[in-house]
Formats: sequence, structure tokens, C-alpha cells
Amino acid sequence: MHDALSPSHTDQRFFGTDGVRGRVGDEPITPQTVMKLGWAAGRVLSDDRRREGKVIIGKDTRVSGYLLESALEAGLSAAGVDISLLGPMPTPGIAYLTCTARALAGIVISASHNQYEDNGIKFFSPNGAKLPDAVELDIERMMQRPMVLAPPAQLGKAERFPDAAGRYIEFCKSAIPHKLTLNDLRIVLDCAHGAAYHVAPNVFEELGADVIAVADRPDGFNINRDCGSTHPEMLMQKVREIGADIGIALDGDGDRVLLVDHEGGLVDGDQILYILATTRKQIGRLHGGVVGTLMSNLGLEQACERHRISFRRAAVGDRHVLALLGEEGWDLGGETSGHIICLDKSTTGDGIIAALQVLQAMVEGRTPLVELKRGMEVFPQTMINVPLPEQTNSLRLDVGASKTIQSAVREAEAELSHSGRIVLRPSGTEPVIRVMVEGRDRQQVNRIGRQLADVVKSAAAAGDGYRATG
Repeated sequence: MHDALSPSHTDQRFFGTDGVRGRVGDEPITPQTVMKLGWAAGRVLSDDRRREGKVIIGKDTRVSGYLLESALEAGLSAAGVDISLLGPMPTPGIAYLTCTARALAGIVISASHNQYEDNGIKFFSPNGAKLPDAVELDIERMMQRPMVLAPPAQLGKAERFPDAAGRYIEFCKSAIPHKLTLNDLRIVLDCAHGAAYHVAPNVFEELGADVIAVADRPDGFNINRDCGSTHPEMLMQKVREIGADIGIALDGDGDRVLLVDHEGGLVDGDQILYILATTRKQIGRLHGGVVGTLMSNLGLEQACERHRISFRRAAVGDRHVLALLGEEGWDLGGETSGHIICLDKSTTGDGIIAALQVLQAMVEGRTPLVELKRGMEVFPQTMINVPLPEQTNSLRLDVGASKTIQSAVREAEAELSHSGRIVLRPSGTEPVIRVMVEGRDRQQVNRIGRQLADVVKSAAAAGDGYRATG
């Protein structure tokens, strides 16, 4: 199986599955294009200045954030739209403040879990959700028009958003019962040198926890470097060294979280979903079922079945998880990477709030994290990224159209029988095909993964299965 981009995104030049993202200095992440994007967004979001209101801008801690923030500010001002600047703020915090401030939109300057050389722009609607595809397409169309400045008397003004961090801290704390405290917990908190560095420690400390913060000193270049949810090894070691009850690893923009139990064992997004689903069901607080993705571990699906919890898979990406949650009317969903969505608490994935939900389960059940995760078997899984040739930028490898690839997949599925899964899908952010294999036997999984990756690589080189993207 593979995950093709939706038709609404294949026609777009700038917006991908999660906004606009790329290497700083390369199109579209250049000052001139980002300024034009700000202008186009301002014109569309204000309905060509017929609607009044501000656009909120927040960012993570990359050095390029200063540049892109100024470019967006200039573009929005040129469109006649006022701006409210948050400074460094977790992505879910920007979504929350966009909603509470009744803003026209919120803009996030971040490349999430990527290194500092990359950056990106994504938008939130006034209700704190991702901007609808139709609005993104309108912005795309506006960018094709000449940039015309608003009259001097109508140019937008910029100001600092008052007490942004304090407001978001209080919102996070409200995600657990008022009487519940974390007084008996020792927490190692990895802030990934990212946007949550000045927010997350205060949340857990004000709730009573003994917090040891690490990777909490951003310098513009060290975001996600050997730390955070993409590199939890340092946190795993630190938890064991000091005998902490739990480790919490956020990513650069604070919308993902992975946990570490007191023995130093990693708890990924699938296990977090399992813990939240089962503990909520036990106390009658699970509304419906759970939404994972094509990449969610088979162990999560089987564990949900054992507990009679409905489970559905969405295409990869929080946009698709949110869409399926809305379709089902459920609250809980997420990805293996730790992007956990609790719609009864927040409008988008929030690493701090997801961690608080697990801490609540630990405290109320008087159960350590290592016991809460024990009911889910994690199947061995391998992921191999197969790069596509550079000359195929105008084409897309459709793995379903390659007879060679499909034949190899059928053989591999027959070998795995009913105790494994295979997923082949194009990345939404890189020119690669992701080959995922999981099953009960790690050696078998790794071998089949390498074999399929070789087949995909050969098919890509031979031009087998390519289709035009236009």
C-alpha cells in the first residue's frame, strides 16, 4: 500500500502536507518569497481588507526565525493587516492563542523536528485548527498576482502579544484536574533547545513536580541537536542516572513528545496512545476509539482489539489524523513519532498536554509508567528511506503502478503471513520512498526491509512506475 498526496495538494506550488518547509536560502524559504507569502496570506485572510483583525506570529528558536518573522511582518503589513508577535512559542501554544485572541489566523515559523538549517511556515485558522485546503489554495493563487501595497494610512502595525507564555502555561495546567498535583514525581524534561524551553519547565514545576530540565538553552543553532524526541538517548541515560520517575522529550516546536520510564525504557507515540486509551476507557472517559496512521505499530492495533477499543488508520500526517477524528467524532489519535492529539483538551497535537495526560494516569492509578505500557507488545519494525533520482522532480514514483515492486510486496506479505505489515509510501517532505516492514521476528523484518528497499531503488533507477505530478 502507499500514501499518495491528496489532489488538493498536488496542484500547489508552496504548501505541502504541513505548510511550507525547506532549507533556509532555497526557495521557497527565502526573504522575498516569505514576504510575498505574508502579503498573499494577509490579503486572503482579511478578505482583501474587508475583515478586520490581527494575525499572530510565533516561532521556534532557530536563528532564521528572526529573518522569516521580519519578512512575514513586512508582507502582512503591506497587505494592511496588523500583527501580534509571540516570539518563541510551542506550535500548540500558537494555535491556542490564535483561538482565544479571536485572530484572523496564527502563523508558525518552525521546521518542527528538523535541524536548524531548515525552517517552515504553517497557518492556523481562527478556531486553532489547521488552515483548510481551500484557503491555502486561495493564498497560492494570490501569490501569482503582483504585490500591491495598501495605502499608507492602511498599512498594518505590529505589537508584542501580552504575557503569551503565562497564558499558555495556565492553559496547559488546566488540562488536568485542579486538585491533582505532581508533588511526588521527579521528572527529567528534555526541551530540545526548542520553543518550549521557557514554558514546559514552568508547567510541570507549578504543578509540584521536581523538574530537572535539560536541552533548555537554545542558541539558534542547537535545536533538536542530539536531544529531544528525535534523539532520546541522552534522556534515557539521564533518567537512569538520577533515578527519575519519568523522562519527557519534546521536539523543537513542542507538538511531539516521547517518554522514558524509570528503568530508562523508551515509550513512543503508539504506546502513549495505548496508555491513554486504556486508562480513559477504564474510568469511562474514552469517547469512541483511537486513530493511528499507516505507520502505527501493529501491536497498538492488536492491543486495542483486546480491550475492545475501535482503531482506525489514517494516512501519515496530523492533518489526516485530525480529519479522521472529525469524521468519527472521536477525541484521541496520533502518530508513532509522538504527535498525540487529545481533542477534548486541545485543537492540535500538544506534547506538554499529552505528557500531562500520562502523568495524570500515573498519579490517579498509582502506577509507574513501565507498568502502564506493559499491556502492549511492540512489534519489531524497520524503516528505510530510498532516495529518488534528481531528474524525477517533475514525476512521482507510484509504487502501485510498478509491477516489479508489487510482485516483491506480494512475496514479502506471503512470507510474513498475518503476523506483519508492509507499507510503501512517498514522503511528503523529501524526495524519498519510505519502506516500512514490521513483524514478530526482527531478523526477518530487517531482511525483508532491505530486499524491498533494493527493489524500489532498482525500479526508481529504471523509471518503472513513474507518473507526472501535474
